[in-house]
Amino acid sequence: MKEGDFFEKEFCVNEKFLDTFIYLSKDKNPIHTNNEFANRYGFKKKIVHGNIQNVFLSYFVGEMLPVKNIVIISQKISFLKPLYQNEKFRLFSEIKNITQSVSVVEFKF
Repeated sequence: MKEGDFFEKEFCVNEKFLDTFIYLSKDKNPIHTNNEFANRYGFKKKIVHGNIQNVFLSYFVGEMLPVKNIVIISQKISFLKPLYQNEKFRLFSEIKNITQSVSVVEFKF
């Protein structure tokens, strides 16, 4: 891997994935589970949990990159627009910096 390398992958959160996440996380916040509730707060329907997107980020880092001796040591995430069930989204990543001395690779997603 080198600075400037670019990776991308398309994902979609289907009902089964969403139900499994709710079961595992126990997060049943009505903004994620009730269309009428979410609509009252300006969304067209219930929104996908932001941390579901972290699941795909983990998959991306753990499975999409050409090296396997990699872990996430920090991340900063902003959720700028809602994601809805069955809506496709793309994850784009570019290697911004590599520090060889401590084996750190910085990505921008």
